[in-house]
Amino acid sequence: MRTGFTDRQRTDPRIRAADEILRKCVHCGFCAPACPTYRLTGDELDGPRGRIWLIRDLLEGEDEAPPRADPGVVEHLDRCLGCLACMQACPSGVDYHGLIGIARGVVEARARRGPSARLYRAALGRLLPNPVSFGVLLWLSRVLVPLRGLMGSRIGAGLRLAKTVKPVSLRPRPAAGVYPPDGPKLGRVALIAGCAQSVVAPGVNAALIRILNRQGIEAVVLDGAACCGALNEHLGQGEQARSHARLVIARALAEAEESGLDAVVQTASGCGTLMKSYGGLFAVDPHWEARARRVAALVRDAAEFLATLDLSFPSPGRSLSVAWQAPCSLANGQRAADFAPELLRRAGFEVREPPDGPICCGSAGTYNLTEPAIAERLGEDKARALARLETDAVVSSNLGCMVQLEGRLPIPLVHVVELIDWAQAGPRPAALDAEARDT
Repeated sequence: MRTGFTDRQRTDPRIRAADEILRKCVHCGFCAPACPTYRLTGDELDGPRGRIWLIRDLLEGEDEAPPRADPGVVEHLDRCLGCLACMQACPSGVDYHGLIGIARGVVEARARRGPSARLYRAALGRLLPNPVSFGVLLWLSRVLVPLRGLMGSRIGAGLRLAKTVKPVSLRPRPAAGVYPPDGPKLGRVALIAGCAQSVVAPGVNAALIRILNRQGIEAVVLDGAACCGALNEHLGQGEQARSHARLVIARALAEAEESGLDAVVQTASGCGTLMKSYGGLFAVDPHWEARARRVAALVRDAAEFLATLDLSFPSPGRSLSVAWQAPCSLANGQRAADFAPELLRRAGFEVREPPDGPICCGSAGTYNLTEPAIAERLGEDKARALARLETDAVVSSNLGCMVQLEGRLPIPLVHVVELIDWAQAGPRPAALDAEARDT
């Protein structure tokens, strides 16, 4: 693709990065059939190829005075899930992940959004990444669920999701600190506490720590670094995303320099995808870019890391058939979706996978809160595909997907590390407890 950026524009690291990405696109169109939104609307501008044209024109227009983004352009770019299925289909190696990240930041700065939309997005970006404020918001949302019909579509969608979330577990979330192995120390990894997951599903990190400790791995939950920045990045709030990421990077590097780290292990694949891309997130900040890339190189999805260990399973299978819901962030963003089903089979579970593969369920960070109509259709499609497999449970590695699908399926949703922990004689996952599901 030809671009027309001025020399002045190319002094901006964002533009230089975007220019390099854009020039790789040959507009072959192979990406279009892979794109969930294009498949739903049939609109070229709701597909990757059309969005790339829009992004080029948007960025080239940075010299406009006053700089504004046309509402039609904003609508089509907002509809992008960021599922990255297009990157799997692209024969030219176009880094759409990096490009849409740049575009989101520009759109957020230039979009002609109404006051209520600006306030809503700002509130999401401030409240969701903070575990305390998120917990209060979740409690308040559950109180307001009966009134969701009186709310706007976006707030109503948020209340619907809040209704599906089970009451917060009474099990304490793992506190920041060091969790020593059960026997001789054979390795050391770091985890972040997580923002939404630490409130909704604290048992996930707890299960991972138990597995690691059994294998002689010391686990360190980083202090003061709950959020990776992914929720803000989805909203185009780049500086807020980098603010959270700096805490993770600083804490992880401090642990690595003090006692060494084999990996930074992530139990939410949406978070892991951004963390593996920290280098690109900090391309605008040379002071942090090298440090960001060092941490990104350490990041591993939980199943990806566990697959390297010699795990034993004294309680194999538990006579359970499971459907593997491969999050698009894991399959497309990290290309690491095969580790989890392999682990589950090693643990003795019967694993079935939907024929449509890792098509996005519509969660996509904050997408189901900002674009509820499309998210609803994608969620229903994904739930039907999983239900057709006729299993005892659905297994995922991303909390957002699990919340999106909860209530759409008649069977439990369980995180993969909780099942692996159970197969190692750990506690039964709460989601499999019928009484817990009926609470």
